[in-house]
Amino acid sequence: MNTLGLVVEYNPFHNGHLFHLEESIKKTNAEVVIAVMSGHFLQRGEPAIVSKWTRTEMALDSGVDLVVELPYAFATQKAETFANGAVSILDSLLCDALCFGSETGEIKPFLKTNELLDKSKERYEQLIHHYIKTGVSYPKALTLAFQEVTKKEKEFAALDLSLPNNILGFHYVKAIKDQQSTITPTTIKRMSAGYHEQRFLSPTIASATSIRKAIFSGDHSIDSYVPAKTLQLLQEYEHHYKMLHQWERYFHLLKYRIMTMSLNEIRSIYEVEEGLEHRMKQNIQKATSIQDFIERIKSKRYTWTRLQRLCTHLLTNTRKCELVDVLSDQTSPYVRLLGMSLKGQEYISKHKKQFKLPIISKLSTFQHPLIDLDVKAANTYYMIMDEPLRSKLLRKEFATPPLRYQKNK
Repeated sequence: MNTLGLVVEYNPFHNGHLFHLEESIKKTNAEVVIAVMSGHFLQRGEPAIVSKWTRTEMALDSGVDLVVELPYAFATQKAETFANGAVSILDSLLCDALCFGSETGEIKPFLKTNELLDKSKERYEQLIHHYIKTGVSYPKALTLAFQEVTKKEKEFAALDLSLPNNILGFHYVKAIKDQQSTITPTTIKRMSAGYHEQRFLSPTIASATSIRKAIFSGDHSIDSYVPAKTLQLLQEYEHHYKMLHQWERYFHLLKYRIMTMSLNEIRSIYEVEEGLEHRMKQNIQKATSIQDFIERIKSKRYTWTRLQRLCTHLLTNTRKCELVDVLSDQTSPYVRLLGMSLKGQEYISKHKKQFKLPIISKLSTFQHPLIDLDVKAANTYYMIMDEPLRSKLLRKEFATPPLRYQKNK
């Protein structure tokens, strides 16, 4: 079976995702589609609008055959670590191709750029450190270093590494090479809406950001931008749990955490560096929202996304000692199965003895420090629920088997 891998968040699944899925299948002649999907907290350091189980159902209904979880330790990280974790999982599941969305839309610039930066690795890294010392953020330092290394190479003008999907695509290609994977990378050009676009600019395609903004502002007229199943599942989730998830619902928990932690305790949290604990302590009492808090502590050195991820790690009590060692090789030690179609079940049955990592369908059967972090993340995600739903959902992380999905004809 020709197997396609995708790296996704589906927050929520929308028409742009459906276009990417269908075009990726055509481009790679895929017979099986495997999606590595972030769990309850995402790469930009925010909670998913609905649970990973609901987003798994969205994916399976739209044509994905296997949905597996990208562990919290990779899902809430900078692009390089995020990509390494995702690629290691797809490689272990014997994927033939990885197709990602990008602003560029052609794979050649990604391949050429990785080749050039690999040859200029020492100079590239020196330039990154140089620009960081000037006080700019890490992503900005990467962009400036890239521009400096490639300024005499005209063919690299097509790849803008200041754009979010291009950045991720670059790191997917790099991870495939670094891990000596046999996966073939390819890309589809993003349609209409930019990654961070907050407005509806097209009659059918909108970014997940703009869709969430519309929902949280009280405008639920998103039916033109999402498949019918996505709309149904969003409505059912909100009706059943009386909410959809967003950062502001967690802010009181974050505020409590910071106000009751010592400076040393805050300093022990992953990504807290260079005295940020002092700035957080000084500003938390006055802050009235997560938006307000991040605006108070933000500087040109720390991007909004970086600080939002840091707040997520504070919320989940994820400490440096829990991540530094387990992330030393930048690859996942297991595959957590969330859901599968009938074709996905057949694929697992046929190839399970060839897979390079253990497949986990029940948490009770496997122990690992990264699993502990996933459980903490799930527990945190559900803490804003009212009882008895909260206790029911806290047990769900251990009790829920992979979703077996057969789409109604």
